[in-house]
Amino acid sequence: MAKLVGIAGSLRKSSYNRALIAAAKEAMPEGSELEVLSIDDVPLYNGDVEKASGTPDPVARLRKQIGAADGIVISTPEYNASIPGVLKNAVDWISRPVEGEGSVFAGKPLALMGATPGGLGTALSQTAWLPTLRDLRLVYWTGGGNFRLSRASEEISDGRLSESKMAALEKFMGSFAAFVDGR
Repeated sequence: MAKLVGIAGSLRKSSYNRALIAAAKEAMPEGSELEVLSIDDVPLYNGDVEKASGTPDPVARLRKQIGAADGIVISTPEYNASIPGVLKNAVDWISRPVEGEGSVFAGKPLALMGATPGGLGTALSQTAWLPTLRDLRLVYWTGGGNFRLSRASEEISDGRLSESKMAALEKFMGSFAAFVDGR
């Protein structure tokens, strides 16, 4: 029974990627769960702040939640053919070494997905994440293919994913949960 956490890489309340991660929570197979985390309160990384005050509470909370999970699902927007700064900032904070703690990312299975109004369905963003994922030693799962939702304005209405895309997402999430359970 996979216990996953999910993060949407957008701060906009009605973003396509928040809708997609909410749909992923609904698409989980029976017995598995996806807890949706928020990066809304994560401050911009500043080494001076870290040195003076340590890890900010929102970052410490995310580290704890990710550390307790069996796997991670990230729904990434695509900004200017790359990754969103707010999500990269959160990952940078979470990956900072904390005395007495190991990496919460190393060896953790991760599935990427994304939604965009454009035609490439976050293909460039997902590809741009690969060096960071390798550096953090995450286990990037590709067994279910890629979940890239293009033309999201046609597939998401009132924050809900269309039935046809929901069926594909259920398959994607079921495959990822099975992979995580099998580790």
